Amino acid sequence: MTEPHRCAWAQNDPLMRAYHDKEWGVPQRDSRMLWEMLMLEGFQAGLSWITVLKKRPAFRKAFAGFNPKKVAAFGKRDVARLMKDAGIIRARAKIEATIKGAQIYCEMKEAGESFSDFCWSFTKGKVIKGDGHTRVITSKLSEEISKELKRRGFKFVGPTIVYAWMQAVGIVDDHAHDCFRRKRK
Repeated sequence: MTEPHRCAWAQNDPLMRAYHDKEWGVPQRDSRMLWEMLMLEGFQAGLSWITVLKKRPAFRKAFAGFNPKKVAAFGKRDVARLMKDAGIIRARAKIEATIKGAQIYCEMKEAGESFSDFCWSFTKGKVIKGDGHTRVITSKLSEEISKELKRRGFKFVGPTIVYAWMQAVGIVDDHAHDCFRRKRK
């Protein structure tokens, strides 16, 4: 059986292939999962995504399954515990940003604002389709979303991180033009 053609970045590593084939670029509408992916993209800053992907099970364990309510209640002891956890990326600023991000998520929810609705409001709920040829790392839209996330108090949400997150959660379909996952329309 012939392997399907996929995006070049997912060709060689089995974990990256599985992530590409099952998750990357699939429109995600679940608020909690959108938040989890934004936090993981923040941990990726300065590193490669494969590093985060390999550590994702440990991240989920360390951050209470990325339950925003639980993470929002983390305190100094939790930060100290996480700084000793070799299974995750031990960057204090990123750990603290995740806790703060959980608090903001919870504040939004308490105010009646769905994180999913917020995320998708920038595109009116529609997926933006890339051309399938150009490698994009930032856009006017990722700059706009980044600015609004920062205004709300999120950290590690610069335009490049936000664009990578938009691709990961399917707000943008940037699969290569000949990738079997690219939506044909």
